[in-house]
Amino acid sequence: MFTIKAGYSDNIEVRSSAEKVREFFVDLRNFADLMPGILSIHTDAKGVAHWKVEADIPVVGTMQTKFATELGENSEDRVEWFPVSVETQNFLRFSAEFFEKAKDVTFVHFSQMVELRRKSARELHMLAGLAGETIISNEMTKKVSEMIRVFIERAKERLEK
Repeated sequence: MFTIKAGYSDNIEVRSSAEKVREFFVDLRNFADLMPGILSIHTDAKGVAHWKVEADIPVVGTMQTKFATELGENSEDRVEWFPVSVETQNFLRFSAEFFEKAKDVTFVHFSQMVELRRKSARELHMLAGLAGETIISNEMTKKVSEMIRVFIERAKERLEK
């Protein structure tokens, strides 16, 4: 099994109400609009969100991957999307927890995990075997972190207006 993993976790402070911040994070259009590399997200009739993502990974090159997620939790203080139960190759999970620190100041703990599983490296990309799991995972983590940092900057701008 050839497995690539990337993760990101951070705490941010947003000058906006917890309700407004939570509504922002549950609306996937915001991810499609504000996160670089997200080519599209559409939700089907069953509530499954289909993400089409593109990233440039050094050594391997540009990769496009699709993820299917479903809303696992949508409570007042937490939103979580996780892979659909039948998924075997492309796993995307993200969560955001909201803590109102003061009136119109919300603390958000955001985390995202990405995992790609293939029977062999070649199923992922012709050059994946040369680079290896560790190098690709490290580079993918850098790319995911960069994508999310840009998203968070843009999200804060939109929410703090």
